[in-house]
Amino acid sequence: MAADGGISRGERWSLAGTAALVTGGSKGIGHAIVEELVGFGARVHTCSRNAAELEECRRRWEELKLPVTVSICDVSVRAEREKLMETVKQTFDGKLDILVNNTGQMPLKAAMECTADEYTQLLTTNLESCFHLSQLAHPLLLRASIARGSGISTSPPFQAQSGAEPERPKGWC
Repeated sequence: MAADGGISRGERWSLAGTAALVTGGSKGIGHAIVEELVGFGARVHTCSRNAAELEECRRRWEELKLPVTVSICDVSVRAEREKLMETVKQTFDGKLDILVNNTGQMPLKAAMECTADEYTQLLTTNLESCFHLSQLAHPLLLRASIARGSGISTSPPFQAQSGAEPERPKGWC
C-alpha cells in the first residue's frame, strides 16, 4: 500500500472542472500537455498557427470525445493574441485556471547568420507573446477555481502583489 493511503494519482491530481489554455498544442510537448491536462479532468483550449495540423488534432480529440476546443492563432501577432483570449473568455465563461505558454521558435542557423528581423520575430514569438498572453489572461485567472490568480509567477519588478502597487526601481515601467 502506498504511503499516501492508497489514493490514486487521479484523485490526488484531479483537475475536474478546471479550464486551461495551452498555446502550441497541435504537436510536440504542447500536444502532450493538452492530452495530459484532459486526462486529469481539465477542459482545454489550444491554438496553433498551422490550420491543417490543428484540424487533424481537433478531429482526433472529437472522435475520442475529449473536451478540447481549438483556435488558429499566430501568437507572434498581437491582434491574434487578443482574439485568442476573447475566444478563451467566451469558451470558459470568463475564467481560466491554467495558462501554458508553450509556443516557441528555435532558429535553425548560427546566430551570426540571423538578420535583425529574424531575431525580432524570435523574441516576439518566444518572449513578448508569453508576457502579453499572461497580461491578457490575468483577469480570467483571478476568477480561477483552483488558485484564484495566486499561481501567477513573474520576476521582479513585475511581481503580482495583493493590494498595493509594488515598489519599482527607478527606470522601470
